[in-house]
Amino acid sequence: MGAHVTCVTCVSTHRRMIKSPPPKGLSFAIFSNGYDDEVKPGDDDQHHFIQLKCNGSKTLTDLIVSSANQGRPFTCLVYTMLIPWAADVAREHHLPSVLLWIQPAMVFDIYYYYFNGFADVIRNNPSCSTQLPGLPLLTRRELPSFLHASNPYPSAVPTFEAHFEALEKENYPRPRVLVNTFDALEPKELKAIEKLNLVAVRPLIPYAFQDGSTTSNGLTLSQNHR
Repeated sequence: MGAHVTCVTCVSTHRRMIKSPPPKGLSFAIFSNGYDDEVKPGDDDQHHFIQLKCNGSKTLTDLIVSSANQGRPFTCLVYTMLIPWAADVAREHHLPSVLLWIQPAMVFDIYYYYFNGFADVIRNNPSCSTQLPGLPLLTRRELPSFLHASNPYPSAVPTFEAHFEALEKENYPRPRVLVNTFDALEPKELKAIEKLNLVAVRPLIPYAFQDGSTTSNGLTLSQNHR
């Protein structure tokens, strides 16, 4: 019968998707995050994240419970960046979850070390190169800009930290993380963190790039930051 996938997303994101019938086995669950007309310059990022968590958690909970009651329980929840609370919802309902990290493995490794003892080294070393376990020597330009002392989006940092806290809560060894890369490109970076099982899932390319119609990935939130 194949797998059935339900994509949960907010109204504003769904409006930007291609308006063609989804393939067999794929359905959408749409919810309002309070910003149906998109996040605009000047909007409160913190309020946006709170609304997203509140409304998104309720939608996920209702979906998981209703599907189980109908005899079609979900078997896994795959969630992506900036929504670490999704893992908490899955855990509350004893549903396995997997983080889909849509950036390269090296970026994941840097964030991991930042939240595991290397914050001062990364944040307070603006003019020198930074050495992290299992990674090549990194210049300031190679570090995620969210981690710079000059980061204008400080509310994003605790959200990234919550991802690693969620992985720590998993009750099985070496939680799996799906990473936007391929083995030959980042062989060392995929193995740099022994406590986690980073799995390359090949480059994830926005559909619009495939036909050359746009060079934008469609994301408007902090698009100049990694």
